[in-house]
Amino acid sequence: MSKQPVLRAPAASGSPHDSGMSLVGGHPVLDFANTVAWRLDPSRTADRVQGAEAWARWAVAAGLLTADRAEAMLRAETADSAPTEDATAALMDLRATLLPILDALVDDEAPPAEEWEALRRSMVLAREDAALPPAFPLLWQPGTDRLGDLAHVLALLTENLLSGDGLSRIRRCAGPGCGWFFLDRSRSGTRRWCSSDDCGNRDRARRHYSRTHRRG
Repeated sequence: MSKQPVLRAPAASGSPHDSGMSLVGGHPVLDFANTVAWRLDPSRTADRVQGAEAWARWAVAAGLLTADRAEAMLRAETADSAPTEDATAALMDLRATLLPILDALVDDEAPPAEEWEALRRSMVLAREDAALPPAFPLLWQPGTDRLGDLAHVLALLTENLLSGDGLSRIRRCAGPGCGWFFLDRSRSGTRRWCSSDDCGNRDRARRHYSRTHRRG
């Protein structure tokens, strides 16, 4: 009898950048992009979610799957590792596609053509694989039976995000090297940091050091 996977919560971390479960983006697609920490600082860049179980655990934390559904998904993977490897590769490919598109959005630039076409293909494949129940409002429903379905779920969520009312509220953290994205839901629309307790504190510490250094 094969051992059944058990999804456990990750250990607590002092910095959101140290964990793949740091959901600071305010939207699953942005949290998906943020699974790469310090992506604008090559000396610190780290992929915080690696492997099938880690992605399933992330999907639970992001609210895309229940823990029971995620465990059933992992059990459904065959002994052959190829489907799992293909599924995790699809997730990383989608993430690599999204990052320059989101950068272009916040920089008010045209999205890169190659990544834009890759995103279009991802959305088309996701729709082809999704169900469309005969009910209103019209809603595509991707499957959640296989790990490979997770990329389709995220592709359709990306379509909703990039065509919705919150588009103008997507921001990129101003922290040096951070690169994380978030929805700015502040009343003033002036949020700068992925987390006030992380990059915000780092900035305050830098400014304090600069002031005291100048006085010295």
